[in-house]
Amino acid sequence: MIDKISGGIDWIVEKQGNIASLLIMPLLFVVVYEVFMRYGFNKPTIWCFEVTMFIYGMHYMFGLSYMDHYDGHVKVDIFTALLPLKTKLIIKILTHLVISLPVVLGILIWTTFFGITSTGYMEKNWTSWAPYIWPFKNLMALGFLFLFLQDISNLLKTIKQLKSIKKEDE
Repeated sequence: MIDKISGGIDWIVEKQGNIASLLIMPLLFVVVYEVFMRYGFNKPTIWCFEVTMFIYGMHYMFGLSYMDHYDGHVKVDIFTALLPLKTKLIIKILTHLVISLPVVLGILIWTTFFGITSTGYMEKNWTSWAPYIWPFKNLMALGFLFLFLQDISNLLKTIKQLKSIKKEDE
């Protein structure tokens, strides 16, 4: 059962990460367009900077869970490097339960609240271009939902790994 839940979450996160990686293409287009217009024709745009921030922000938000899936985040393991595997796994489970899951859940709740509120107001940015920003606030909440799900998947995999070590010890 753990494998099915964890595998399903991993599949979803991997697919959304692969799709989100394609955001680099419109980001590249917008940056090249702005450079070309600014230095080629001396006609800078008022929208390219914001579009760049929005695209990169989405790329970053959806990349969080993808990196968590592949365990690609930077870690400082000087305190746990010399500990036995069983102890490392127990510490990992505790940090998931006490730090990671509650923090990500809190951020997920608040970004969802801000996204819903922003959608209700049809919120626009305060800049001269004034694009709608409510879709991006909702996408931010979606990114944290993927991160929360991936944290659950990682917790389940760690619990399974700890159980398999206990069975070997018996």
